[in-house]
Amino acid sequence: FQKHEFFVDMTCEGCSNAVTRVLHRLGGVQFDIDLPNKKVCIDSEHNVNTLLETLKKTGKNASYLGEKSAQ
Repeated sequence: FQKHEFFVDMTCEGCSNAVTRVLHRLGGVQFDIDLPNKKVCIDSEHNVNTLLETLKKTGKNASYLGEKSAQ
């Protein structure tokens, strides 16, 4: 899978929980949420547009930062 990094304007646990909810609903994703830096790193076969639309369902400002190379 490709690792994608997104910016999501999260300010609290509630925000990150909302992100967790929408991503679980989408399914087929593994992700890490970095709340202090407002980043969500997603491992998925879904395309970037699908992931971005899903993140926007939280009502938060979200944008695509780019691919993250596998370490």
